[in-house]
Amino acid sequence: MKQVAIQGISGCFHETAAHRFFGKEIEVLPCESFELLFDRLAEDRTRLGIAAIENTIAGSLLPNHELLNRSRMKIIGEEKIRISHMLCALPGQTIADIEEVRSHPIALMQCGDFLKTMPTARVVERDDTAGSAREIAEGGLQGTAAICGEDAARLYGLEILARAIETNRHNFTRFLILADEERVTVDPEAVNKASLRFTLPHTQGSLSKILTVLSFYDINLTKIQSLPIIGREWEYQFYIDVTFDNYMRYRQSVEAVRPLTSDFKVLGEYRECPNPEI
Repeated sequence: MKQVAIQGISGCFHETAAHRFFGKEIEVLPCESFELLFDRLAEDRTRLGIAAIENTIAGSLLPNHELLNRSRMKIIGEEKIRISHMLCALPGQTIADIEEVRSHPIALMQCGDFLKTMPTARVVERDDTAGSAREIAEGGLQGTAAICGEDAARLYGLEILARAIETNRHNFTRFLILADEERVTVDPEAVNKASLRFTLPHTQGSLSKILTVLSFYDINLTKIQSLPIIGREWEYQFYIDVTFDNYMRYRQSVEAVRPLTSDFKVLGEYRECPNPEI
């Protein structure tokens, strides 16, 4: 059985994404942080991992780019899920009974408009959406609600008082599927997306040259993210995602771009995940 490391506890969105990608027959290894997740992957090279990399509202999870860069992990796939938040509490309660709402700060922010309809309820930040649900269930906390996903509410036996309370329904998170680099093989017929990382000289037009090469080879740039290089003022690493229809043309573009960069690395070649429906 595959062992998949996730960030968070049972019922979290990482676990939902893991089951979407791998199916139900996996052993989930919960980790308290992304740093611990990468440590667990390094301990056992047979393990797989899943880590959020960006959200359509909150943006990129920049530290995870660096964790991936420093690791032996390769991206072997991706999963995208719609993040839909529920207001949940112990069975038998109503919204009028709720005096406190707990959740992760980002989830609370994403449900700001709904929370304005509960002006007398205290809003309390916690480390995890699913963890908030578990606290309420294990503590038998009356008058306290969690904002979490439907899977967490079901797992911890909470009643859903309000569904889809997020302000923006276009709320999606993209997760990377990770495996040890020595265990990765790429089927050119099965992949149509790649994640690349490189640094550029601090010279005029260095980035535009890269984009011109990619365009020449009909490579579609779907994301570009820059991060500062510590200790090298005003120099940056670039993380890019590209999609392509022809693997050979993509490989040709990589070889054409490589001499224009330094510290070039292919982070993974994999199959693009379709966007979920709203």
